[in-house]
Parts: sequence; structure tokens; C-alpha cells
Amino acid sequence: MSDRQPNGEAPGESDRPESAYVESQVIMSTVRVIAPFSLTYGFFLLFHGADSPGGSFQGGAIIGATVLMIAFAFGIESTRNWLRNRTVVVLAAGGAAMFALVGLIPMAYGANFLEHPFYHEQFGIKTKWGLEAIEVLGVAPIVAGVVSGLFFVIAAGSLPATEEVSEDD
Repeated sequence: MSDRQPNGEAPGESDRPESAYVESQVIMSTVRVIAPFSLTYGFFLLFHGADSPGGSFQGGAIIGATVLMIAFAFGIESTRNWLRNRTVVVLAAGGAAMFALVGLIPMAYGANFLEHPFYHEQFGIKTKWGLEAIEVLGVAPIVAGVVSGLFFVIAAGSLPATEEVSEDD
């Protein structure tokens, strides 16, 4: 005798949420081609931004959007497994820590927060490198981490996780 319900499903199968991901060879192939260029452009803006329009915020946003594009093409769960939550948190928190560190070092010597000329006067480091450190090590990782993290949180949904139904129930 079969345990199947009249609709052909095993007991408890209908309670499982269906994945909204549908595999498309066209989208996956397109993302395989576009993602490296998108990521390269994001890094170009990131590193080129201190001397011209564009910069760390835009570069970080494009890097984060590339992660979203990969998730849309290859599935959110597989992308979440590839780019673990720990990595996203390290990007955002590490960027904030670097921003604070670059800003607080001058304060430890009696200068103002984020006073970049201090680095040249005290350590002989060009003022430009203080700004570069803020952009490359601070702002871009924060933006990329927050964009990716918010996407994964929103994609997870607001419903609480359902409890597993045991065989004994």
C-alpha cells in the first residue's frame, strides 16, 4: 500500500516551500561571460576613483551587484553557500574597522579624525595614500558587503523557519 496522497505527493512534501529558482542555460551562459567584465569594471572604479569621477562607493556597488547577478543566474542558495555569511560579514565589518583605524590613528597622535596630511607629516606617507586606504580598504568592502548581505537577508524571506515534522507525529 502506498503512502502517497491523492495528488501523488508523499506526506509532508506539499508543506515544503518550492524553490523559485529556474535554471536557464541562456542566463547562466550570459552571466558567465558578463560577470568577469562587471567585476573588473567594479575594481577599476574602485582603484581609479580617487583621481577621477567614480570611486569606492560605485565600485563596491558594482561588485555587490555582480554577486547578485551570479545569484540570479546560478541560484541564491548555491551562491550563499559559495559566498558564506562569514565572508559577507567580514567584508562589511572589516571595511568599517579599516575606516575607523585609518581615521583614529591621527587622533591617537593629537590630530583630527581622518586628517590625511598627518600621515605625510608624521610617517612620510603621501596624503593620497590615506584617502586610498579609506576608499579601497574601507568604503568599498562596506558597500559590497552590505549590498550582498541585504540581498541574502531579503531573499531568505521574513517567515520563520518551519520546524521539521518528525516521523513520530
